[in-house]
Amino acid sequence: MSKLTSAVAGAVMAFAGMAGMMSTPAQAATGLEYVALGDSYASGVGADFYDSASGDCRRSSLNYPALWSAAHGDYTLKDVSCSGATIPDVRDKQLSAVTADTDLVTLTVGGNDAQFTSVVQACLTQSDSYCATAAQWMSVYARGQMVTELATLYKDIKTRAPQARIIVLGYPQALSSTGTCPVIDLSSAKRTAMNGLADALAEGTKAAAAKEPVEFIDMRDTFKGHGACGSDPWINNLNAGTAVFHPTLAGYLAGYDARLNEVTGG
Repeated sequence: MSKLTSAVAGAVMAFAGMAGMMSTPAQAATGLEYVALGDSYASGVGADFYDSASGDCRRSSLNYPALWSAAHGDYTLKDVSCSGATIPDVRDKQLSAVTADTDLVTLTVGGNDAQFTSVVQACLTQSDSYCATAAQWMSVYARGQMVTELATLYKDIKTRAPQARIIVLGYPQALSSTGTCPVIDLSSAKRTAMNGLADALAEGTKAAAAKEPVEFIDMRDTFKGHGACGSDPWINNLNAGTAVFHPTLAGYLAGYDARLNEVTGG
């Protein structure tokens, strides 16, 4: 059994004991406070083990906020991340969880604002040129308007929690450049277009983090060689239903949680 397989198995076995203390919108205020904000990549879509109380937000008890907080017992987690969340959603529906008592904030958001799901749909059902045009159009947004929108959100978080450490985790490229996709194979041109949008999202998020200084974790190198349709995917393939192109449990463990631990020294 590989080290990663053992880690995944261990996480699943530990789930029952962890579920009671993780990924809940509110817990007793003890020690340090960690607030997790963001969209489906933050809530853990693709990892399974969803908290039924979170409803359509689909917060997994094995998402990266839960995995990290389980290993840092001095932090109390308030996870308000929600599948489908946009930048305005984070501000209007999640930001109130951040207070002057918050010590750590993590955030992944922007993909829904850049219409990533719509681009995926276009690439799955339309021509190479249509896919490329859709991806390029939203890449312009991601490198432009989204930068300002994210920087403003980061400023709002800082205003609410002046002493908090703020860590923004980006998006990886979703697709391997080689290998065969199940259900519907994707041409090289379509893979390039979709990964180009992922690059634009990462670069736009990085630019926003530099503009309104917060810490940024670029996930692209971490997931390199582990895209969907490849030989060792950490991204769910096309047969994964609504979890398609979201990290697998291995992706959250060896990808997001590992990098967050690396940055925080955990």
